[in-house]
Amino acid sequence: MRACVGGVLLMVLLGGCQTLPHTTSPRAAPDVVDARAAQQQRTQALGLASGDCLQPGWAMAGRMAISNGKDAGAARFEWTQGEGRLQLQLTAPITAQTWVLQSDTQGAQLQGMPQGSQHGADAATLLRTATGWDIPIQALGCWMRAVAASEFGLGAAQIHFDGQLLPRQIEQGGWKIEYSRWQLDPFSGLQMPSRIDAQRGKSRVKLAIDRWGLE
Repeated sequence: MRACVGGVLLMVLLGGCQTLPHTTSPRAAPDVVDARAAQQQRTQALGLASGDCLQPGWAMAGRMAISNGKDAGAARFEWTQGEGRLQLQLTAPITAQTWVLQSDTQGAQLQGMPQGSQHGADAATLLRTATGWDIPIQALGCWMRAVAASEFGLGAAQIHFDGQLLPRQIEQGGWKIEYSRWQLDPFSGLQMPSRIDAQRGKSRVKLAIDRWGLE
């Protein structure tokens, strides 16, 4: 009952689900060998060759829309990570109320709920229990940069590429992550996705990225 009340309240305060702009990527058939080579270079350049999505230090901000087939909400978000630590801050667009999810090797903590600070073993389970939202926290650090997460716990990933040798979809752990718009990141010098749509069953997370940064 507590989780239900917390989830409904968070949905109400966040407001209705926003419609994010969508631009379809070119669908010209890419050269598979070239695309895989480009993706390997991308993974190494971003420091993600080990599959650890919480490395290296990195930050991003934008808008998030969440739905689970029953409830929907939207918020501004700020994501920061580094040295095995993660912080996701969500801010309601109208009330400006803030929720902060923090995670490290010791566990996870969610602040801003009516019941007070909530604690759990991992961030994704804590968020799902407290709010009803299914957000793949541990893998997002990779997926938001258009790189597959570690196979441990999620299984192997299938990556589909567009005509520019950029990922247009990653399938992993039952999630389908689609990339529909890209923008040059001045810090890495790489094209980074600015529109991301992740879906598994009735759970859906849509991201519109405004900026990237180094933590």
